Amino acid sequence: MMDKVNFTQMKDGTKEEYEFLMSHEIDHTKHTAQRLLKALVDLDESLSGYQITRLGHSVQSATRAYRDGADIDWIVSALLHDIGDIYAPYNHDEYAATILRPFVREQCAWVVQTHGDFQMLYYGHHLEGFDKNKRDRHQGHAYFDDNATFCERWDQASFDPEYEDLPLEFFAPMVEEIFARTPYDPAVIRSGERVPLTDDAVAAERAV
Repeated sequence: MMDKVNFTQMKDGTKEEYEFLMSHEIDHTKHTAQRLLKALVDLDESLSGYQITRLGHSVQSATRAYRDGADIDWIVSALLHDIGDIYAPYNHDEYAATILRPFVREQCAWVVQTHGDFQMLYYGHHLEGFDKNKRDRHQGHAYFDDNATFCERWDQASFDPEYEDLPLEFFAPMVEEIFARTPYDPAVIRSGERVPLTDDAVAAERAV
């Protein structure tokens, strides 16, 4: 049984070796959800100064989405929207969207990718060199209003130490479900479609 390839340059690899590597890569992808959940815990070691940790912010964002009746794509996107804070502080939104894009609706991936621009509405006027209205560059985009709602209801509001968050363990099965999907499945991506962020009927059921 092969336990590693022989080549030292990719151009020298054989069909058998690449089939062997592909089987390993496929197995590796099956554990993506577990690695992301661990990375969320690591957010507790990232940027400080807020009243709650970055993990707390992530869980609170997802909790608010869940209690608003959001579907699983929105909830997991809210949970992971700042996953890039540790490794990509200057483009954390793009980093998170790249992780999510193969497995969630296009609508959700775009909102995560650009939410940093929309968040400037809340603080850009306080800092030199920042543009409070940076989100305006996205005016006319099909998902503009969705991002504005995402930031207003779930992101900018989720720094409250008194809010009763659901635990990370509550969301773990949702993360596992999302990342068990077939990547780039058109039935999942649903290009151009919009799904409301909130559903009052579902929210009422979840409040029971």
